[in-house]
Amino acid sequence: MSNILVIKHGSLGDIVQISGALKDIRNHFQNNKIHILTTMKFKFLFESCPYIDEIIIDKRLPRWNFFYLLNLIKNIRSYNFEYCFDLQNSSRTNFYRKNFKINNWSSSLTILNQGESKKDFDQEGVIQRFKVQLDRSNISDTQNVLKPDFSWAIDEQFNIGHKNYLFIAPFCSPKLQNKVWPNFKKLIELLKIHYPQYKILAAPGPSEIGMCKELDLEMILNNNKPTNIKQLAKIIKNASYVIANDTGPAHIAAHLGCKGLAIFGPHTSAKKVSIETENFQVLEVPELKNLTAEKVLDVLKSKIPT
Repeated sequence: MSNILVIKHGSLGDIVQISGALKDIRNHFQNNKIHILTTMKFKFLFESCPYIDEIIIDKRLPRWNFFYLLNLIKNIRSYNFEYCFDLQNSSRTNFYRKNFKINNWSSSLTILNQGESKKDFDQEGVIQRFKVQLDRSNISDTQNVLKPDFSWAIDEQFNIGHKNYLFIAPFCSPKLQNKVWPNFKKLIELLKIHYPQYKILAAPGPSEIGMCKELDLEMILNNNKPTNIKQLAKIIKNASYVIANDTGPAHIAAHLGCKGLAIFGPHTSAKKVSIETENFQVLEVPELKNLTAEKVLDVLKSKIPT
């Protein structure tokens, strides 16, 4: 039995997107042991993943921390990995490629054809890039990579306490505030007027509870604490409709087959982040601040179930 390494540090949306790739890797290496190098933040989540056998934690300390890096390199080399699938494709993991000493290393750099530049390759959608990466790495069947299914992550035992609700995800990472649509409060007011049959709910993280109160959003919590990712997946899956910024919950909704809408400004395109599906759609605008709540409501009127 050989050991196979997959690398994916995050973020949440990126973790959701590799569900199909992980399934294809698992199916190809059925008799091998698959390990994932990830961060502590996602350890609990990957413990539920049926495509992963073992989790290796990377603290991602600065590269000048030679003691940490030497121990990580020593640990990785001890597994004698036959293949590595670098699904993070970052400068850090390219540094790892040069030091982990794994002969068969699949990344967006190593699979480029002659004359093909990484800059051009990276213009494609992220999931499409995973498809090319696996195909060029001789994975025999890649039927799942383009259709990630995050249902393996749902905590079916979590009691939401609500049935008919619209799920709102108006938050974003503090470092990515350019993704935030500033008119959620007005939209929430309009939704309450036009869709009184629905609760308007959110599931905030620890730093987002105050924002929920400002937006007058009813919160779903777990014993008065923020829900974890698996509980969040259950909440999103059971929603009648999801409205979000370009953020982790939007990717969860997209790859759970939920009906919903993600609002995009000029920070990137929906195509590049591979978020649009048959049920989950996007609204792209040149400037988020110029997009009114009334305009979004007009879009939603033909989409939210009545």
